Amino acid sequence: MDRRSFLRTSALGGVAATSTALAAPVYAQGNRTLTMVTSVPDGFAIFDDAATMVANAITEMTDGQLTINKMPAGSLVGAFEVFDAVSSGQADLYHSAEYYFLNQHPAFAFFTSVPFGMTGVELLAWYYHKGGREHHHELASLFNLKPFLAGNTSMQSGGWFNAEINSAEDLQGLRFRMPGQGGQVLGRLGASVQTIPGGEIYQALASGQIDGAEWIGPFADERMGFQEVTSIYYTAGFHEPGSALALSMNMDVWNSLTSAQQRVVEAAAEATHANNMGLSWAENGAALARLQSAGVQVREFPDDVWDAFGRGAAEVREENMGDPIYAKIANSYFAALAETSAWWEIGDGEYIRQRNRVNAA
Repeated sequence: MDRRSFLRTSALGGVAATSTALAAPVYAQGNRTLTMVTSVPDGFAIFDDAATMVANAITEMTDGQLTINKMPAGSLVGAFEVFDAVSSGQADLYHSAEYYFLNQHPAFAFFTSVPFGMTGVELLAWYYHKGGREHHHELASLFNLKPFLAGNTSMQSGGWFNAEINSAEDLQGLRFRMPGQGGQVLGRLGASVQTIPGGEIYQALASGQIDGAEWIGPFADERMGFQEVTSIYYTAGFHEPGSALALSMNMDVWNSLTSAQQRVVEAAAEATHANNMGLSWAENGAALARLQSAGVQVREFPDDVWDAFGRGAAEVREENMGDPIYAKIANSYFAALAETSAWWEIGDGEYIRQRNRVNAA
């Protein structure tokens, strides 16, 4: 075990264990207001839709015993500061994307998305039925947090560019906004990667601060207005094939809830996860058609660029495998992916190919 993992599993683990042991359900009676900080402004399609849904569901399902006060990015803490705010107890819970917190631990990437990883449906299988949720809880407990998936953007687009990407050489020096392991891959390929909160991407594109950016997908991107400042849109991305969003609660707050309240939080998060993925599927096709009718040029990366993405992704993955926590979660994740992908190929995959053939006849 390297020094970083040792410190996390001993010192941080000890803090989490101590706080858990001392916590008591002192709020079993009466109503409470819990402060939920988020990583996006109010009204952001898909991302804030999920935050709003889970907050409202908890409030309504507990009949106001737990009222969630949703505070958007910047109102209490910054978009990327929500993890530390909830871990320390400054806020009660956050709604965000876990891959924003790779500096806390690189394995958080698996609970949003990793390059060439799981689609949204495959993630459901791993998380709820093949150990993913347990890994998430174990990792977050080192930071005094109790997490749940609560939203899924489905397949994310390759992004918006000021110029076409015709070869991997075109990535050299490209100033591009992309967080998570996807951003680390682009960095290895020579891009100048920018980590910019969602609420600041439009201005960065419009001002020329960056040459391109990825966000979520056609529906959310259209709402952001990116088509007003650039018109080249790559619709398939390597970096986030099924990105989850997460609700995470301070462990002391979690332990102070009654068992019924805890179950409500779990149920609200699971419902939000499924509903939000459905929203992405429901809206992206129509949104892409509107973007194209407005002059957006849809592109796909050529194979040699995909190959470069693949090489970079393998390197990023391998460099983290020396961390035992990362390695354990990665092995679980990719074993589950192999199983579900094999079934999809001979089940859903074959059906979709035949459906398209028959319907086109």
